[in-house]
Amino acid sequence: MKTTISEVHKHVDQEVRIGAWIANKRSSGKIAFLQLRDGTGFIQGVVVKSEVPDEIFQLAKSITQESSLYVTGVVQKDERSPLGFELLVNGVELIHQAVDYPITPKEHGTEFLMDNRHLWLRSRRQHAVMKIRNEIIRATYEYFNENGFSKVDPPILTGSAPEGTTELFHTKYFEEDAFLSQSGQLYMEAAAMALGKVFSFGPTFRAEKSKTRRHLIEFWMIEPEMAFCEFEENLVVQEEYVSHIVQSVLKNCQIELKTLGRDTSKLENIKAPFPRITYDDALMFLRDKGFTDIEWGDDLGAPHETAIAESYDKPVFITHYPTSLKPFYMQPAPDRDDVVLCADMIAPEGYGEIIGGSQRIHEYDLMKKRLEEHGLSIEAYKWYLELREYGSVPHSGFGLGLERTVAWLSGVEHVRESIPFPRLLNRLYP
Repeated sequence: MKTTISEVHKHVDQEVRIGAWIANKRSSGKIAFLQLRDGTGFIQGVVVKSEVPDEIFQLAKSITQESSLYVTGVVQKDERSPLGFELLVNGVELIHQAVDYPITPKEHGTEFLMDNRHLWLRSRRQHAVMKIRNEIIRATYEYFNENGFSKVDPPILTGSAPEGTTELFHTKYFEEDAFLSQSGQLYMEAAAMALGKVFSFGPTFRAEKSKTRRHLIEFWMIEPEMAFCEFEENLVVQEEYVSHIVQSVLKNCQIELKTLGRDTSKLENIKAPFPRITYDDALMFLRDKGFTDIEWGDDLGAPHETAIAESYDKPVFITHYPTSLKPFYMQPAPDRDDVVLCADMIAPEGYGEIIGGSQRIHEYDLMKKRLEEHGLSIEAYKWYLELREYGSVPHSGFGLGLERTVAWLSGVEHVRESIPFPRLLNRLYP
């Protein structure tokens, strides 16, 4: 019976056939241990010399790392295995013999591994990170579909910039100037006025010359927008959504989390509600912690966010940032025009901001004023202004960065491991 490694639990004490690659192997005079992978998981295949024809045992001993094969054997329970099962092999059919596979079990430098990212993805650790990424995506669709959101796909090529004109990739769109999208938010606001509650999931681009462990040039964002939704309601959706994806990863990625050595006790507590502090309170806290040079109106950097996050065992919202620090579209606080109704969600353990969100300005005159203050073309944003002209309502939304979230839940240090093929400041290969 042909099956996959992830399905062997359904075939205990039965003979199965699996298409696989050799991740590693070791052998003695009488037994060969094959570490097999098939994309769905890893399992150990045991080949006992006395129980198979000699040519099968010799093939098992000589087969090289990352060679492909069909392997036949009986599924047996094995409590020592992370999977809980192993395969007692009675047949091996070689498909392709790999020669001089470059990534061996020894230590390799990061640049070497990044140059060979197309192969590095096959490793047990990278496989685990990608499976966790996939579970976050699956749980994202589950949460929004179950809560009445419609999926909408905003354009990647745009004629205007939601976050201002810096850090943009410019291209020509026939005779016009165009940019790779920094965010789908403005288009999602239009979609929310048509469909009520919407979300997008797609690539975004930032021409930011940053080399930190938290930054990528190309990354994926989940961006919900909600009509008739005010600031506090927006925060509730964010914390419920993040709680959902964390608990889904804990439930469905136990083997992957164990492979990565992730301390799951730090994730088990991630359940709504999350703590909240204002920007003003954050400044007072930071000054008490020794950040004496930070002034009101300064942005919070990675060390500041980490210091704040260390005081909590859950993600924390930092709310009500100064108007001068945030994009043009954010709604002013009702009692203060120097701060806006926004929040950044800071992940624990030093992973930084994973969500930025706000209530959006819904008044035509104020939005027009903000565009002018930011030196943005009224003509280019005419369609966006018209959302405030025809049946405007209070509305809110947020954006979650997938790769930072994957890094946090996986426990990997650098976001370059949280995306299949990372685009970094000096890396466009492979």
